[in-house]
Amino acid sequence: MNVALQSAEPDKAFEGASADAFVGHPGYRRMFAPDRLTVGIFLPLRCWEGDMRVLEGQGELVTQIDRQGFAGVWVRDVPLFDPNFGDAGQLFDPFTYLAWLAARTERVALVTGSAIFTLRHPIDLAKMATTVDRLSGGRLVMGIASGDRPVEFPAYGIDMEHRGPRFAEAVAFFRQLVAPGRPSISSQLGMVSGVDFLPKPLTPHIPLIVTGSSRQPLEWIASHADGWLTYPDVSHNSAGPRRLAEKVAEWRALIPDGGFRPHMTNEWIDLVEDPSYPRTPLRGGFVLKTGRKGLIDLLGEWQTAGVNHAALGMQFAARPPAEIIQELAEEVLPHFPTQEGPAPLMSAW
Repeated sequence: MNVALQSAEPDKAFEGASADAFVGHPGYRRMFAPDRLTVGIFLPLRCWEGDMRVLEGQGELVTQIDRQGFAGVWVRDVPLFDPNFGDAGQLFDPFTYLAWLAARTERVALVTGSAIFTLRHPIDLAKMATTVDRLSGGRLVMGIASGDRPVEFPAYGIDMEHRGPRFAEAVAFFRQLVAPGRPSISSQLGMVSGVDFLPKPLTPHIPLIVTGSSRQPLEWIASHADGWLTYPDVSHNSAGPRRLAEKVAEWRALIPDGGFRPHMTNEWIDLVEDPSYPRTPLRGGFVLKTGRKGLIDLLGEWQTAGVNHAALGMQFAARPPAEIIQELAEEVLPHFPTQEGPAPLMSAW
């Protein structure tokens, strides 16, 4: 890989940034602070089962999520629905949907969980990302990944076995496009010279939070990611959070400058009305059934483990989403308040 940037040292051009680089970023600052955990909501609020009407009213609930003070709202990047995989995400294109949600919200961070950097060209990713960033006043935070659905790679004409190197190169390409100044890029993914990329993001960086390994060694994630998103391990007892703490500590020990980088995790919950209902795994541990006291305990264990943001999905829950969101806002958020951060940098478009 040969990637050069006019205004930066080549070996520093696409490294991860510490919290100091995001001091003016409304989305990042709303979600992340050292030794603190905030709460976000994963969309869709109900799973697609063959009828788009399952998403009716979700936009209004996202407006409520924003007003009730949740830190972030998450969308997934699922280009093709594989019935064998059994998950269609929120159906809409993530960036188009986030732009629509940006117009319906004021403060909540808008998060991709996760944008597949191997399937889309970095120019297209950057154009969509900086557009959402500008339209939302700087609220975009990007979880990014190398992809794990085998049916998608041949559809794009991409070799799945080589997605690791392609992911790393796409990250470098993306970062150089959106950086201040005119980019000069020589990459296996394309050549950029004598042109500029617009719009630039509102702040110097768009946070790129790497998901899982994304086919990279842990040292690469420590050096090149602005944060790390991993699965939580088991969540029905304290053994999972303890193992997660070890994983987070190992990663943070490898961060070259020793600066703060946030860690995120997620869980699909079936929040029941009984507040004392014990933490119980469902669907082979994929879903956690619990009352709010068990959830508060889990979030506290994650915070102690070094997790800075937890995204909760409720598409498998028995209760209506509006009820769960209301209970989370009233009973859970006071224990894990959203960071204040700077106000969105809005323009009168």
